[in-house]
Amino acid sequence: MPPLNAYVSSLGGSPIRSLLSLAQDPDIISFGGGAPASESFDVEGIGKSYQRVLEEHGARALQYSSTEGEPELRAAVSERMTLNGLHTEADDVLITSGSQQGLGLIGQVVLDPDSIVLTENPTFVSALQAFALSRAQFRPVDTDSGGLVPEALESAILQYSPRAVYLIPTFQNPTGVTMPESRRREVADVLARYNVWLIEDDPYSELRYDEWTMTPISADPRLAHKSLYLGTLSKVMAPGLRIGWVRGPQEVLEILATTKQGMSLQTSTIDQLAAVDWLEHNDLDAKLVPIRAEYRRRRDAMVEGLDAVLPDGYTLNTPMGGMFLWATLPEPFDASESVMDAVHAGVVYIPGMQFYVADPKPSTLRLSFVSNPVDVIAQGLERLSTVFR
Repeated sequence: MPPLNAYVSSLGGSPIRSLLSLAQDPDIISFGGGAPASESFDVEGIGKSYQRVLEEHGARALQYSSTEGEPELRAAVSERMTLNGLHTEADDVLITSGSQQGLGLIGQVVLDPDSIVLTENPTFVSALQAFALSRAQFRPVDTDSGGLVPEALESAILQYSPRAVYLIPTFQNPTGVTMPESRRREVADVLARYNVWLIEDDPYSELRYDEWTMTPISADPRLAHKSLYLGTLSKVMAPGLRIGWVRGPQEVLEILATTKQGMSLQTSTIDQLAAVDWLEHNDLDAKLVPIRAEYRRRRDAMVEGLDAVLPDGYTLNTPMGGMFLWATLPEPFDASESVMDAVHAGVVYIPGMQFYVADPKPSTLRLSFVSNPVDVIAQGLERLSTVFR
């Protein structure tokens, strides 16, 4: 076989994806993936949107379109972000095929080989994969129960001269931690003093379980020309649509769009128009009310049930929203060594070591609580108790 790109070929696949492939067995209950509950999808409503789009805009929907995205969708996204505290114009938005494509594009445009990216530790594995394709190097920044520590961030900037700081400040994946408003301002204060990009990933903020919202760090006007914010419809509409976006300086979006042209040309026209139609015919906030309530019920059921499952001395973060619980087992438990025992018992979780950029803690694990109803969560926890108890 002719040679391949040596660097990319050496990266290998995600061990998490490999583990989740085991969860395709219908007899296994998965607490592993970050998939929203399938029963939350408005299948009928989305189907009607596709039907209307084909009837009213059939030729347009099936034709090539702009790399930047359909104007109506860019306008709808900008309106939603402005409503959530991040003032945005339609021209500030580039539509992507899921936010994962946005991460990949940012990696190619912002990062050079050996560029340093500062991250929370642990952090989102797929972002690390996307940035690694550009041969970026990662350095951890100290965190606590409120997320990234501002003083540690400044020290790391001075020590490493990074190109970018990658953060998930709201319902972080994998820990579920949310950075409070006061700390967001402190982080913005630090970033405003240095010539470094903020890459703010925000896929979960709509899944809040209390009546409050957190202002994105990117909303600080001092960061207007060095912030790239990623959002998605995957968690609130349907991940199969693959609709995401990057919000950033227009001159950078132009380079991202040129890069996207070379990769995929455009995001699906019909999917974008169907998303616009659905948003026009539905009140997203009203749709989210029962979903949030059910996810909160599932979170509470898993939190309560884990007390009889995990060994004495464990700690658990109970998130205010999002999809994940983060547990730390007492020594000498190793969640990586136990995961295949869990699979054999008929349940899957994700060992926490996979999410670290440095100093991995084998005693940690991530559990998703949104994908299964309460009765199935109870069954899964009963199976998991045979592993840890």
